[in-house]
Amino acid sequence: MTVPPTLPKSRQRLILAVLMVCSLLIWLDNTVLSTALETLADPVRGLGADPGQLQWATGSYTLAFATLMFTAGALGDRYGHRTVFSSGLVIFAGSSLWAAYASDAGQLIAARAAMGVGSALITPANLAILMWTFTGTARAAAIGIFSTSAGVGMAAGPVLAGFLLDHFWWGSVFLINVPVAVLALVGLALLVPNFRSPTPRPLDPAGMSLSISGLVALAYGLIRAGQVAVWSRPDVWAPIVVGLVLLAVFVLVELRVKVPSFDPRLLAQRTFGGGNVALGLLLFAVAAITFYNAFYLQGALGFSPMKAGLVNIPTAFGALAGAPLASRLVRRLSLRPVAVPALTVAALTMGGYGFLGLRTPLAWIEILLLVQGLSIGMVIGPVTAALIGNLPLEQAGAGSAVTNTVRQTGSVIGIAVGGTIMSITYRRAIEPSLEGAPGPVQDQARVSAEQARHVATAVHRPTLAQAADDAFVHAMHVGAGCIAVIALLGAVVLLVTLPAVGKKKGPIPEPDYEEARSSV
Repeated sequence: MTVPPTLPKSRQRLILAVLMVCSLLIWLDNTVLSTALETLADPVRGLGADPGQLQWATGSYTLAFATLMFTAGALGDRYGHRTVFSSGLVIFAGSSLWAAYASDAGQLIAARAAMGVGSALITPANLAILMWTFTGTARAAAIGIFSTSAGVGMAAGPVLAGFLLDHFWWGSVFLINVPVAVLALVGLALLVPNFRSPTPRPLDPAGMSLSISGLVALAYGLIRAGQVAVWSRPDVWAPIVVGLVLLAVFVLVELRVKVPSFDPRLLAQRTFGGGNVALGLLLFAVAAITFYNAFYLQGALGFSPMKAGLVNIPTAFGALAGAPLASRLVRRLSLRPVAVPALTVAALTMGGYGFLGLRTPLAWIEILLLVQGLSIGMVIGPVTAALIGNLPLEQAGAGSAVTNTVRQTGSVIGIAVGGTIMSITYRRAIEPSLEGAPGPVQDQARVSAEQARHVATAVHRPTLAQAADDAFVHAMHVGAGCIAVIALLGAVVLLVTLPAVGKKKGPIPEPDYEEARSSV
C-alpha cells in the first residue's frame, strides 16, 4: 500500500485552505449562473436566450465536467495532481473571461463547455490532493471541513450574483472567477507537492470519446424534445437511443480494460454503487428544481436578482448546518437511519414546489428552502464521506472520478429532463391564451414565459403576461411532482443498499469527526 509523505500540520492546514478556495470557486460558478438565468433570457438586459439555449448553457458545462473528469484523474496520476490542477485553473479563468464577454448564446454555451473542461481538471485533483495530504482520522475530518465550502459557495454565490446583476451587466458574474483562480494558483505553487500515483492509469481515449458522444447525444435528444414539444420526431428519439447505446458500449469497453480510467467495477460494490446511484438521483433532482427556482423567483414573482439571491440564502445555511448535524447523528445511529429520512424529506420539499403560486407568502418559500437545504446537506456530506473516505489510497483517484462523474451526469440529465418537462407543459398551457394574437406574437410567447412577458409589454397585452405566469406555474407544478418521484427513488436505493446496524459485517465505518478535527 502506498504511504503518503508526512507534512507538517501547519502546512496541511494551509493546503486545506487552498483546496477549499478552489472548491468555493466551483460552487460560486454554479450558483451565480442559476441566479443569472432569468437575466440571460431577457431580450433587453441579457442575450434573449430561449429555454433550450439556457439548458445548454448549463448542460454544456456539466457535460464536459462529467465526461472528462475520470480522464483528468488519470492525468493527475500520471503527471502529478498539482500540474493538472493548475492547468484546470488556467483554463477555467480564461474561459470565464470568454463567457463574460460572449456576444450571443452560442458563444456562451461554448465558453461554458470550456469552463467545464477546467472544472473537470480541478475537481479530481482537488480531492486526490486532500487524500494524499491527510491520513487516518485527520483525513475524515478534512473531508468534513472541506465539504463546508459548498455551503459557503451556495450562500455567497446568489447574493454576489444578485449584487452584480443589479449594478453591472450580466457578464460580471463570470469575471468574479478570475481573481479567485489567481489566488488559488499562487497557493498551489507555494504549498502543494506534486503528488502522483506510483502506478498511473492509462488515459483511455476510447472511453473518453464514447462517454462524451453518448452523453451529448442523450442530452441533445432530451433538450430537443422540449424545443419541439413532441417525443415522436426522429430528431428527438434517435439521439436518445444513440446516446444510450454509446453509453452501454462505453461501460462494456471499460469492463474489458485492465486498468480503466472510469472503473464500473466499483459501482458493482453494493454500498459504493448504491450510494453513488442515490447521489446521482439526488443531483438530478437538485439541478432540475434549481433551474425552476431561478425562473419562479425572478420571472413569475418579479424579484430582482439581488432579492432572489437573498431569498435563496436559507438553502445555503440549511446545507451548512446539515453536514455537521448529520455527522454527529451518523456517529450515534449509523449512516442509513440518517441519510434515508433526510433524502426522503429532500424529495418532499421538491414536491412542495407543486404548492407554490404567484401569491404564496415569502415566509413559506423561505421555510421550504431552509428545510430543503438542510436535508440535502444531511445526505451529500455523510454519504460522500462514507463512500470516498473508506476507499484504499490506491483507489482514491478512480473512486473520486466515479463519484463525481455519476453526480455530474445526474445534473446533466436533470437539467435536460426538468427543462424539457417545463417547456412542453408550458407550451400546452399557454396555447389557449394565444387565440386571436398575431402570428409573431404567438411564436414568441410559445418560446418561454420570459419571451411572452417581453412581447406582451411591447404589444400592450397585459393579459398575455398574466397567462404566461399562470402557464409557467402550472408547468413548475407538473415538473416538481416528477422531480420528487426521482428523488424518492434515490431514498429507496439508499435504504436497500446501505448496510443496517446489527448485520454481521457491521455498518460502514463512520469517521469520528469530533476527535479528528483536533488532529487536523
